[in-house]
Amino acid sequence: MNKIKNGIFLSLLLVLVFCSSCQEQRSTNKLLLNEVLLDNESNLQDDYGVHSAWIEIFNRSFGSTDISAHRIELQSGNNAPVQYFIPKGDVETVIKPRQHTLFWADGEPRRGTFHTNFVLNPNENSIIRLYDSGGKLLDEVEIPAGQLKANQSWARVSDGADTWEVKDGSEDKYVTPSTNNLTIDSNSKVENFEKQDSSGVGMAISAMTVVFSGLLLLFIIFKIIGTIAVSMSRRNAMRAKGITDHKEANEKKLGQAPGEVFAAIAMAMHEMQNDVHDMEDTVLTITPVKRKYSPWSSKIYTLRENPNKK
Repeated sequence: MNKIKNGIFLSLLLVLVFCSSCQEQRSTNKLLLNEVLLDNESNLQDDYGVHSAWIEIFNRSFGSTDISAHRIELQSGNNAPVQYFIPKGDVETVIKPRQHTLFWADGEPRRGTFHTNFVLNPNENSIIRLYDSGGKLLDEVEIPAGQLKANQSWARVSDGADTWEVKDGSEDKYVTPSTNNLTIDSNSKVENFEKQDSSGVGMAISAMTVVFSGLLLLFIIFKIIGTIAVSMSRRNAMRAKGITDHKEANEKKLGQAPGEVFAAIAMAMHEMQNDVHDMEDTVLTITPVKRKYSPWSSKIYTLRENPNKK
């Protein structure tokens, strides 16, 4: 019976480990397919002023990622897959953290790095895959034929989310090329706080309470540290003087020093760290004068000269 229980326990443990490893492997993918628009009639224009279908890729990591040498694959209907290799050498292939980039599916790769060699057809089942430079599948999405109308996109509910939905251009589900799939126009917490404290008095009192509480806490901490430091200094001084009576130590002010002493120590440490003190030589040298007469010490210049009588 115990062997059966142990076997069941080990089996469940292996299943949990396998599931967690699969989830961790999926979470390591930095780049995801985030939004796709198949039929572009009046949506965003490309750099040539043409309304083309587009594929949005999202970098969900918190570091920049270079998408060059990756490839985008399209399998449309029963046709063979078509692959577009993203060329190297373009600085714009580096996607910044939590940002997006668009690839125009117009079949015109000569127009630039972000123009693919295939075209999206809304009347056929489309499977779009994203591979890294080593051939590893990063993400894929399947769009059934006829699911999207003109200017509608198939997008994740929010950036990097697992659920997809149709962006039909309504007020809460509008197409978002090169921006967040879910934009927040209001903050419920802020609105509730404004209703409860419209004048801001509560906010001011809360802020002042936090500041003064922090200052009081710092004062208590430094006071305790100072008391401990004085006690340790007094104990060391009593040990050095051989005194055991605390009353006698208080009378002799052991471990205590006036503020001038601390100021002098602080100034000396400041001068030592910043090299502002004078570097003096302790060797005194007396050099004798080579000539005995010097006009600077001549007595004739100190005598008063009498006027000449004519």
